[in-house]
Amino acid sequence: MVESRPITILMADDDADDRELAREALAESRVLNELHAVNDGAELLEFLHHEGRYADEDAPRPDLILLDLNMPKLDGREALGALKKDPKLRSIPVVVLTTSRAEEDVVRSYDLGANSFISKPVTFAGLVDVMRELGKYWVVIVELPEHS
Repeated sequence: MVESRPITILMADDDADDRELAREALAESRVLNELHAVNDGAELLEFLHHEGRYADEDAPRPDLILLDLNMPKLDGREALGALKKDPKLRSIPVVVLTTSRAEEDVVRSYDLGANSFISKPVTFAGLVDVMRELGKYWVVIVELPEHS
């Protein structure tokens, strides 16, 4: 296994409570990371393209994106499609983390280029377990490219 290094995670989720729970679960699971969060798919693309409110910020390129499907403005499906069509962004792994358990959402997410699909656990303990396993996989096991 490769020695783990901190990774930058970008979470797109319109629910502030879910974003905070994910932040706490990542901390509780001791996953090495830097977590940034955006409210919807449109803001996700602005962050990635350094546009809008991120035009003057040095928003880092994420090593991993956690993406909710059901968001206002631009939903996760639309954002995922746009992200995977962009040659500069399509190599960023995307984990769909959503309340949906619908087979059509699973199939469509993978068709659009998602790397994983996870239904959000209903308990905080479940979320901690998911974040621990995500961390183990994306931080310790998988080798992600370094970005300059």
